[in-house]
Amino acid sequence: MNPLIIPFQVTDWATLPTVEHPGESGTATWRSLQLGTLRVRLVEYSPGYLADHWCQKGHILYVVSGILETELKTGEVFRMTAGMSYEVSDDLSSHRSRTGPDVGATLFVVDGSFLAKPFQTGL
Repeated sequence: MNPLIIPFQVTDWATLPTVEHPGESGTATWRSLQLGTLRVRLVEYSPGYLADHWCQKGHILYVVSGILETELKTGEVFRMTAGMSYEVSDDLSSHRSRTGPDVGATLFVVDGSFLAKPFQTGL
């Protein structure tokens, strides 16, 4: 396994370009930083957002503000508020995100090949 080498750097997230991803309802706006096989994102979900797919990828996700509900395909729903997180490796759950009709959510998300099982290179 080759270690990922990241020299010290400061990121002003407000200067990164935004990419809008429509959900089944609402939108997700991403600001992304790609560091080799590591992807770091600041994601804003609009109120009323519902993901348009079930995700199998692993993530380390931290709720910066707002309220996020993460639904597993098994039917479990986890309600998370600012200061909460979840962590999962690739292919260990089918999950999707949603927000309520009145409040969106801002998330800090880290993912990449280090979450694959077994370890793989690339995203």
